[in-house]
Amino acid sequence: MSTIIPSKFSRRSFLRTSSLASGGMLIGFNLFTACKDNVKMPVDIASLDYNDFNAFIKISKESMVTIFSPNPEIGQGVKTAMPMLIAEELDVPWENVNVVQGALDTKNFTRQVAGGSQSIRFGWDALRETGASARQILVNAAAARWGVDPTECSAKLGVITNAKGETLSYGDVANEAAILENERANSYAEIAEGEENEVAKEKIVLKDPKDFTIIGTDRGNVDIDKIVTGKPLFGLDYNKEGMVYATILRPPAFGQVLESFDASEAKAIPGVIDVITIGKKAKKLLQAKELSWTVKLPPSEKVVVIAENTWAAIKAKKIIKAVWSDSAPLESTAAHDKILTGLLDGKEFKTLRKDGNVAKAFASADTILERTYESPFLPHNTMEPMNFFADVTEDKIHLVGPVQTPADAATTVAELLGRSVDEVHLEMTRMGGGFGRRLYGDFVYEAAEISDAIGKPVKMVSTREDDMTTGVYRPAIKYRIKASVKDGEITGYQLKEAAVNGNMYGLIPNFFPAGAIENYQVDVASYNSNISTGAWRAPYTNFLSYAEQTFLDELAELIEKDPVKMRMDLLEKVKGTTDDRIQYSAERLQEVLKLAAEKSGYGTDKEGVFQGICAYYCHNTHVAEVADVVMEGNTPVVKKITVAVDCGIVVNPLGALNQIEGGAIDGVGHAMYGDFSFEQGKPQSNNFDGYRLIRMNETPLVETHFVKNTLSPTGLGEPALPPAGAAVAIAIKKATGARLYKQPFVANMNTKPILG
Repeated sequence: MSTIIPSKFSRRSFLRTSSLASGGMLIGFNLFTACKDNVKMPVDIASLDYNDFNAFIKISKESMVTIFSPNPEIGQGVKTAMPMLIAEELDVPWENVNVVQGALDTKNFTRQVAGGSQSIRFGWDALRETGASARQILVNAAAARWGVDPTECSAKLGVITNAKGETLSYGDVANEAAILENERANSYAEIAEGEENEVAKEKIVLKDPKDFTIIGTDRGNVDIDKIVTGKPLFGLDYNKEGMVYATILRPPAFGQVLESFDASEAKAIPGVIDVITIGKKAKKLLQAKELSWTVKLPPSEKVVVIAENTWAAIKAKKIIKAVWSDSAPLESTAAHDKILTGLLDGKEFKTLRKDGNVAKAFASADTILERTYESPFLPHNTMEPMNFFADVTEDKIHLVGPVQTPADAATTVAELLGRSVDEVHLEMTRMGGGFGRRLYGDFVYEAAEISDAIGKPVKMVSTREDDMTTGVYRPAIKYRIKASVKDGEITGYQLKEAAVNGNMYGLIPNFFPAGAIENYQVDVASYNSNISTGAWRAPYTNFLSYAEQTFLDELAELIEKDPVKMRMDLLEKVKGTTDDRIQYSAERLQEVLKLAAEKSGYGTDKEGVFQGICAYYCHNTHVAEVADVVMEGNTPVVKKITVAVDCGIVVNPLGALNQIEGGAIDGVGHAMYGDFSFEQGKPQSNNFDGYRLIRMNETPLVETHFVKNTLSPTGLGEPALPPAGAAVAIAIKKATGARLYKQPFVANMNTKPILG
């Protein structure tokens, strides 16, 4: 059966529609393509002459289609996957689609954000409706030309056919269709004002999943040719005539501010244009209002080198003689360790969820298991350092570069410079990694303030050392988990979190094992630090999964129960729950656990192979993972990760595999090696020679299996990371007999690191 939905092809949660002066209708995304019979495919469809169909779609006379993809692309594949949704319902050949990154457009889109693994989830209905509605408009236009009823016509692969067998391509009727779209847009404007009409009653038919020809098939990254050939694509590639370059000298320690500087030697370097300071406007903005969580504005002024090229700018920055003073306590990792332990030992907590009476359960227990888990700060380590282009003129503010939250960035720049946000035009480039770092637009505001100060277009470019020492970090966190056992059953469970700068977001306390244990409580406490912290791939769950899942494994050992069966039994208690706070599906979590166990051969004897298994839910996706560990001498080595995933319908399997494999390897690598510390406010690593990442020869084989269903898709950019560290830790326990309670593992295993 086809799905019938109201003909509102812009979901308010994702995009909007509006009329266009040019006679087109805004279809909440960007996609269109079509082909005539016997039309030879051009060598480069991007070079064709396209006519505007609406604000997001362009169609050429050859029925090729350009689609403007609105969401930021950070390697998660949305620039490929999201247009696939529209192309599917539009019914055009994928090879006829040319995808272009759209600019920020807050009038026609909401949530132009790359974060939380939510782009596909939020876009699923809206984008399919966009394609289906556009297809119907084209059919209506063809029917009007033929003088027949639209119900007598059908569209397939970009060609419209009537009952007589006559055909028209999408390109043939694109202009007429644009007029019809404009009329429909006006009708929707009336609907928004509460006026009913016949157009509002029209229904749009979506395809049954069994009829998909694009969704669910492997499609290569639309940018892959540019990526592998080094064509301009990323923020660092952007160039504009007359542009200058800027590098910034920021405080060397968190808690310090600029007192004075001497740039006389720096100004003498060939290519250096000037040395200035910025930060006064940022400080004024900080004092004026409470800013969005995406804004990171340090209180200190900064020294900026303006140069003709990055070489001169970076060289000059290194020889500036700056004097810094302490404006706040200079913090160290050793102190953080004591502070977080003190918070766990204290009584000042905020309770995020409380079921039953854990104190009573603990008082009457036969046995109590309590463990503390610790994690360090971590930098984001994007391959492309922070950078952004800004050109501030009297007429407008032109911004170009890699940012995950373009709307917030544009709004803050306008406030920073005392301008209207309508004057800001922001274009997004592909990002060489984000992992949450580019949610925070400090680098955008810096570029804008510099351009405003010098009156020229400027590219602000950071170095790797800048990113690692003056960035935004995953916060250090400790978890203390306590469980009670009575008559062989788990009767109580309490999770305490002590974190730097804030605590887990509100949904996490409702993840498994919430609802599965009668007496259950989650308490949090935080320490306010002057070290900048923020979202890091799979915020909080990236470490919490390891803590909770390894604790559950130890708990299963304590009650002498198979760890898979114990989880299955706990999940049985959640089935049929009426607790609408519960975020996960017990059935789906059981399914991935069974699939992972089956595909990995978990529980079967494999000589010399030790397996750890766990299951976790986050970012609306259910994942189970099994780690295979072998001993090489005295060293445990991760050989394989088997992943079972229930993310609903898999839009682009090739892209999905990339996300899962990357997430699992990232999870293994940071759990094994990721370590970052501070001494007197200064980061103790400034590049990859001092910050250990997983290496190519250490990456395990990742084998992925999807649960097949027709449920709406959920996120994939983050969910494969959190369970990886837990599965590895459990496998290492089996291999060595030692349980790990602190990350990174190689520093806490009493064995030599894998590569010394």
